[in-house]
Amino acid sequence: MQQIDMNSDEFQAELEKTGAFVDKVYNQFGWVPNPNEEVNEGVTMGLARNKLIYGKRFCPCFMVIGETKEEQKAADNRICPCKPAIEKEIPEDGLCHCGIFCTPEYAAEQAQHDEIEEVVHSHSKGLSKEQAQVLLKTEQLDGDELEALIEARNLGMVDFILVDTREHMEFQMGHIVGTDKLVPTSQFYAKVEEELAGKKSENIILYCHSGSRSYQVQQAMNGMGFEKVCNLRPGIIGFSGETQRG
Repeated sequence: MQQIDMNSDEFQAELEKTGAFVDKVYNQFGWVPNPNEEVNEGVTMGLARNKLIYGKRFCPCFMVIGETKEEQKAADNRICPCKPAIEKEIPEDGLCHCGIFCTPEYAAEQAQHDEIEEVVHSHSKGLSKEQAQVLLKTEQLDGDELEALIEARNLGMVDFILVDTREHMEFQMGHIVGTDKLVPTSQFYAKVEEELAGKKSENIILYCHSGSRSYQVQQAMNGMGFEKVCNLRPGIIGFSGETQRG
């Protein structure tokens, strides 16, 4: 395999050409860069590297199969901008597999999420009302995000129902302060309609010990028509906020 010196004039010249190529693709398809500049930089460098090695800008996120040009063509390696990105990934997901090409809508939403992430994972967890509302649309929350949302709820910025899906004994041993309902997984179908009757359009956040049982409950509730169900993915063991016994 040819070794590429990133500091060589050859590579720097190809990197500049690849940057111009990427800009041309943005303009041609109406796409925009990823809000994360590290993604764009890394993918552009990978494309430039592949251009020097193989003579084509093969997607740097996949292995290039084939030793010869004929074998590489027969293997149908992805060439940027690749067909799967154009026809499926970007229309359906808002970005290509490598992440360098995004729809304007995805980029705007991701930039907003990145801002929220910076807030909730910093020392001060204070969210704006708009940020809290956006975060409530996230299907899988981490401990810091739930802690920030509980703070936002206490300030009257958002409202949601916090549900423990563990068993009664586990709840007694310790639960998150602010828990509204206990719906044990072992009694889920008997309890969910009883405890959450008429709540299918409200924001609901589930948690258990490690996130597995609550994830299963989340999927079941989605199938039952509950519209806004979030899950604490690491469970209570990944939550550093306030808990209590009893």
